[in-house]
Amino acid sequence: MFTSYKEMKKFIEHLDRRPTLLLHSCCAPCSSHTLFLLNQYFEITIYYSNDNIYPQEEYDKRLEEQKKFAKEVNAAIPVLADNFDAACFYEKIKGLEHLKERSERCYACYSLRLEKTVQTAQKLKFDYFTTTLSISPYKNSTWINEIGQKLEVQYGVPFLYSDFKKEQGYQHSIALSKEYALYRQDYCGCIYSYQERMNVQNDQREKN
Repeated sequence: MFTSYKEMKKFIEHLDRRPTLLLHSCCAPCSSHTLFLLNQYFEITIYYSNDNIYPQEEYDKRLEEQKKFAKEVNAAIPVLADNFDAACFYEKIKGLEHLKERSERCYACYSLRLEKTVQTAQKLKFDYFTTTLSISPYKNSTWINEIGQKLEVQYGVPFLYSDFKKEQGYQHSIALSKEYALYRQDYCGCIYSYQERMNVQNDQREKN
């Protein structure tokens, strides 16, 4: 539908009603700026679907933080949590386990979460779907939008162009995280990003 963040912003600023939006979120900090922006224009439901997160305790912690933050921003914003299914993630990235962050493994992970989002949006008859993932400078927004647009064609639910790091969005998310005292994790979520983070920390300790 859109080919740039600028086009998307122009579109939503001229909406004559508040459409429904299913907003996939990976965590509260990534949802922060995105919610403050989109809540002006849409009736939002947050969709927490993140089978990639390791371990289960981390998944639960991020979910509870997401619920708490959504309520603080606007008590009317519901959080719809998908059933956690780690096996689904491991099946999706099978054969890509050896790759590093920002690789084809991440593309497959984006695809998994976005497809679950659009399937739910279609089932519940939402007007649009999108994701908070692009708020992070570590996420490939080109891939995210490519996947979203393919799913729009496949499922018939419009995808809202996503590059929420634009216009200082990432910096705003950091400020909001501090303001609301949000838990900010130090790895993306999956066991592979967790292991990479541990390796970096171990290397730093050895150098000190």
